[in-house]
Amino acid sequence: GHVKEEALGPTFLVSPASFFQTNVAAAATLVRLVAEALPGETGLRLLDLYSGGGLFALPLAQRGHTVTAVEESRKSARDAELNRRQNGVSEDRLKLVCSSVEKALPYLKAGSFDVVVLDPPREGCPPEVIRAVFDRLQPARAVLVSCDPEALARELPLAVAAGYRVVRVQPVDMFPHTPHTES
Repeated sequence: GHVKEEALGPTFLVSPASFFQTNVAAAATLVRLVAEALPGETGLRLLDLYSGGGLFALPLAQRGHTVTAVEESRKSARDAELNRRQNGVSEDRLKLVCSSVEKALPYLKAGSFDVVVLDPPREGCPPEVIRAVFDRLQPARAVLVSCDPEALARELPLAVAAGYRVVRVQPVDMFPHTPHTES
């Protein structure tokens, strides 16, 4: 019922119907880049939106951060819970919320998170999600993982308009021999 993936540090159990990056080597690069984008200290309060099976949430919780992960897909959320337990990460360190991001955001308090990680589907984040994160939640830092350059081009100006600055954009070739890239 699950594929076991161990190349990313934590062990991930992935069911056939849940989302997980297919290029595991490039996914490891994404995980490393997200971790490098965080301030050096541990104990940060992180919000991982569109968290899937815990690709970012799990390794960040293992590094000593407190993570709230929001995922709409019940199958992916179940995989994330299974992965949390499989890797011995406590519920205090990694809280999983099975909800659409749009429905969860109104219940999250401004100032509750030091960092927000966004890894939306290919079409990107709806403008109301970007505004809720950058205008209302106002984390000190955000990491946006985008799998569509056009979506990223729509989203970054909204973050900049809210007073944030873009520090780095790093493409990662997730699908060699195709025009698709993650940034």
